[in-house]
Amino acid sequence: MITSNPFVELATIIPPGVMQAYVVLMVLLVIGGTLLDVKHKKSAQYFFEKGQSLKKLAKREVSSAEKLSIAIGTIKHEVLSSGEFENPDRRKSHLMMMYGFIVFVLTTASMIFGLPAAEGQSWALTSLLWHAGAVSICVGGYWFWFKIRADVRSEGHQWYEVHQSDIFIVSLLLMAGFALIWSLFGLGVIGGIACFFFIAASTTLFSTVLWSKFAHMFFKPAAAFQKKVAKADGSLDKLPELPELTDPVVKERYPDIPEYMGEKPPYMGLGIKREAPNHY
Repeated sequence: MITSNPFVELATIIPPGVMQAYVVLMVLLVIGGTLLDVKHKKSAQYFFEKGQSLKKLAKREVSSAEKLSIAIGTIKHEVLSSGEFENPDRRKSHLMMMYGFIVFVLTTASMIFGLPAAEGQSWALTSLLWHAGAVSICVGGYWFWFKIRADVRSEGHQWYEVHQSDIFIVSLLLMAGFALIWSLFGLGVIGGIACFFFIAASTTLFSTVLWSKFAHMFFKPAAAFQKKVAKADGSLDKLPELPELTDPVVKERYPDIPEYMGEKPPYMGLGIKREAPNHY
């Protein structure tokens, strides 16, 4: 089961050309939805105007080489490893869903555009990755849904409460879950129903970019990059600069600092992070 291409059997009902056209349509819907989201939220305008205003506050010019280094660091930290998540469970869940989704989508396109399959053609590795991607989505997604998102004690959310912002995660989980059921049962009664809902969930996922958090994945790296550039050029994203408490100028300007912080500020402890939230 996990080493066979489920789309080969589906091709006996739906012509390969139709499936390939469907994949192209989903790609166009994602691109179109993202562009509409940018226009609706004025995200590009916001980043441009903010960048221009920060340039006026910059204390130094960041070179192209430095910007390239910042961009690479952003890709490594914020994109590839989701380092912005302080909650380790949230980070692991996100990484499982992200990489599972990437593998699932790429292998789906590969298997569909490989149709009609040549007689005796082996899909073992591609199919194995397809199933592994779907499982990774389900594990990471349901872990997030039942353990992290539905934290009734601290957030007051029940697991069955679904809002517009949940379109992405719900359709993603349904797509991966029904894909596995369809692959397990084939195109029988159960498998046929699962295949129908797999297509419906996939269509919902890729056609609702304007109303879901799908486009968010494109904006997060841009925001992180701009924030790091602002730190490098001294504009500090319009935030006040934190001085060194040992600086003689700072001591002269704020002579009372030693009274409440001490010459060497002590470790204050974890503060609000000393325990997990347990109330709403």
